[in-house]
Amino acid sequence: MTSSRDEILAALKKNKPDAAPLPDLNKDWIQYEDRVKHFSAVLETVGGKAFEVAGPEDAQQELQKLIDEISARKIYSQVPDLQASNFDVSAIKGPHEFEDVDLALFHGQIGVAENAAVWLDEAALRDRVVLFIAQHVLLTVRRDDIVNNMHEAYDRLTWDVRQFGVFVSGPSKTADIEQSLVIGAHGARSMTVFITE
Repeated sequence: MTSSRDEILAALKKNKPDAAPLPDLNKDWIQYEDRVKHFSAVLETVGGKAFEVAGPEDAQQELQKLIDEISARKIYSQVPDLQASNFDVSAIKGPHEFEDVDLALFHGQIGVAENAAVWLDEAALRDRVVLFIAQHVLLTVRRDDIVNNMHEAYDRLTWDVRQFGVFVSGPSKTADIEQSLVIGAHGARSMTVFITE
């Protein structure tokens, strides 16, 4: 006697389509004359902000402006050279205790000019929930790590090492509620990227 599960699996196996070759990815993908400029323009189009920071002092000034603008009280940071967390992260016992983080800082490994996405892997996301729960997010990415397109970005990833990673571009937004754009409905209300040397 066969179960309905076995019957479904047998039917699926019987109707399995023939294997198709993977598409050829050796194409002339989009290239930009100025990747940083295009990245910044696209990020602004999707509601974020990008700043080219010349050095630590410039970065500190822009960060302080952001902190003042959003009235950030609780700051979480994985970029200690720029700003340390202003609370004891090691004392956090569960992800819900991050719910009142106003500003979270992370270092991105790759920026993508075509869509203003930034890649972060688990090395940068020790407490990954903070990226999705913080009110405001600031990412840093090196100028040399901004690539033209997603194909170039994927070429830089090593899948045998990384366990978790995500491309983010922000801020969070939705327009499915009465066709009104709502910023921060499912994540950060703002995303700022510091492009560093």
